[in-house]
Parts: sequence; C-alpha cells; structure tokens
Amino acid sequence: MEFTHEHESLYKTTRKFIEEEINPNVPQWEADGIWPAHEILKRMGDLGLLGINKPEANGGLGLDYSYEIRFAEALSNCACGSVPMAIGVVTDMATPALARFGSKALRDEYLTPVIAGDQVCSIAVSEAGAGSDVASIKTTARKDGDDYVINGSKMWITNGTQADWACLLANTSEGKPHQNKSLIVVPLDAKGVQRETKLDKLGMRASDTAMIFLDEVRVPQRNLIGQEGMGFTYQMMQFQEERLFGAASMIEGMENLIQATIDYTRQRKAFDQSILDNQSVHFRLAELQTEVESLRALVYRTTELYIGGKAGMEEVAKLASMCKLKAGRIGREITDSCLQYWGGQGYMWESEIARAYRDTRLISIGGGADEIMLGIICKIMGTLPKKKKKAEAGTTAERTTEAA
Repeated sequence: MEFTHEHESLYKTTRKFIEEEINPNVPQWEADGIWPAHEILKRMGDLGLLGINKPEANGGLGLDYSYEIRFAEALSNCACGSVPMAIGVVTDMATPALARFGSKALRDEYLTPVIAGDQVCSIAVSEAGAGSDVASIKTTARKDGDDYVINGSKMWITNGTQADWACLLANTSEGKPHQNKSLIVVPLDAKGVQRETKLDKLGMRASDTAMIFLDEVRVPQRNLIGQEGMGFTYQMMQFQEERLFGAASMIEGMENLIQATIDYTRQRKAFDQSILDNQSVHFRLAELQTEVESLRALVYRTTELYIGGKAGMEEVAKLASMCKLKAGRIGREITDSCLQYWGGQGYMWESEIARAYRDTRLISIGGGADEIMLGIICKIMGTLPKKKKKAEAGTTAERTTEAA
C-alpha cells in the first residue's frame, strides 16, 4: 500500500497533536481513571481528525479507509492504550453503521456533531452474559406508539460515563437471533438510563468504562439505524473496521516499546556487559520486530482489499479477523518479552512497559476474543464441522460469524 502526501500530512498532524495534547497528560489521566473526552475530541474535530472516511455532507473528509489506517498508526504513538481505544470507539466502532445506513436526518442529528467534536459516542453491544457471543444479548426494544421502549443492561462500555449517545444493539422482535436485532441511537441522558458505575480495570486505566442500565428508556423509532432486524449484520460489518483499526493502532506502539527496550538494555549493565550484548536478547528483539512487520503487511493487504473491492466481504472478514488475532497475540508476546529485559524496573506500576503490558492484554478479548477470530477464520476456510440440522445448532463462533 502506497501512502500519498495527503496520508503523510494527516499522519504528521495526528502525531503533533499526540505529542502536544495527549502524551504530557497521560500520567494524570491514568491516575484519575478518566480522560477529558469532550475537551480532547473537540480539538481533534477542529483538526478534521474525527471524520476521515465519513461523508463530506456530515463534515467528514470523505476519504477511503487507507487514510483511517494511517491515522490509527499515528495514534499508536500515544503513551497509553486507553486513549487510542477511546478515540477509535468514536471513529471506527460506534459510527460506521450510522454513516453507512442511517437516514439523512439521523446522520445530521448524531453523526455531524460527533465529527465536529461536539458530541462523544459509545458502542453498546456487550452484556454481562453476552460478550463475544453477540447473538445472545438480552436487551429488548419494544414498540410503543412512535417510540422504542428499551430494557436491559450493557457491560464494558468505553466512554460510557461521558458519552452523549450510544449505538446500541437490542432485540426488536422475537425470532431467530441473527434476524431479530436492530441498532438504535440512544441518548444517554434519556430518562431511565443509569451509567454511573465506572468499572475498575486491569489496564486501559485512562479510559472510562461503564455499566449501563436501561429501564423503560423511550427513544423515537426514527433513531433506528437502517432497517429493523438488520442490526446483527450491521454490527458484524462494524466489527471489520473495529478490528482493522485496532490492529493498525498497535503497530508503531509496539515498535516504540522494542526501541525503548533496546535503549534501556544497551545502558543496563550486568556481569561486565550490557544486557543487549547477550545474543539471546538482541536475537529476540529482532524476532519481535519481524512480528511487527508481519502485522503491518497483513493490515496493509487487508486494507487494500477492503477499499479496492477486489475481494468479497468474506475474504475481508477473514483477513480482518487475522489482523485482530495477530495484533492481540504479538501485543502479549512483545510486552511480556520486553518487560523481562527491563527486570525490576519493568515491574514498576508507573513504567511504560508495565502500562503497555496491562493495556495490550485487552486486544485479545475486546471486539471478539481470539477464539472467536479463530472461529471466523476456520468457518471461511471451510474447516469447521458441518452444522447439525437441528434448529439453532452450531458453536458460538459459527453463530457469531453467520453474517460476517
């Protein structure tokens, strides 16, 4: 994939913003357990960074997804994983379906202010009993007059305590679990929404993550995204951009950790030589850099196919799942290996390597666990056992990938 001057200009603008507006504040945000989402996103909106591949009619730049990937790579230079993740929720997790399938009125009301940085949004799919198994969600939205009345709860909602609205997946009818769900824009200041419970997480400490309870919450039916009953399919499509973005936002961050480890082990002495002088150390760092390059190549190839239309959605889903799987696994491998070479200093809570160790662990869980990615890949490869004819037969991975 070749980057143009426009790609690089976008990258440099993002890097400058990170170095001046984000990284100096990360220690305080980590300590506070929250980042100032409205303040930071407004500044990013003013720079045109929140609607890179979104419609120009809504204030976006209307560019293809390769520009979003370059933006994600720049974001990986943040000194923590939580802020890029929270930004990615706004740009690539909560808004793709709205941008693609939402009515003009709905886009004008909710997408335009997000792109401008005037509103913060979140994606509300997961539940306490339905994380990777999206088909098993229990939240319902029944029709009453011109409204939906929503009841249920959502778990692990990024930006949950600060967001103005959520792209929420709910069951809007009885019937098959892949055909009875809809995506609905839910204002989080609506009566009956309770989202004060901020979760205490292992990593991603600067990102506020909430439980959301919905008790007889009324939302106009005009807040439906696209067609009723298509929510599962729309969410599977949103997952492709989420997984690509997530993988791209790991690349340079992992490179930075490897370089920081090289610098540290070069000056750290033991037994009359630097730690880096040990062949096992510099060979291992070379292996880890090779893993990063393999992820970069996979992300770039997947992006080319995604924007070029040269492959069907199944092939893109397979490759995006591979990107997500690879990113999670090398994130765990690189942070664990590098922390070992930092020794006791790496084990300190405030060290950059310890923070990365905690933050990257989520990559193999959020947005679909490694096992779900493997299930998608196997299904598209045709290596899964044939489904039984029994109604609703199939594994969690098969159900989840039905519409991938």
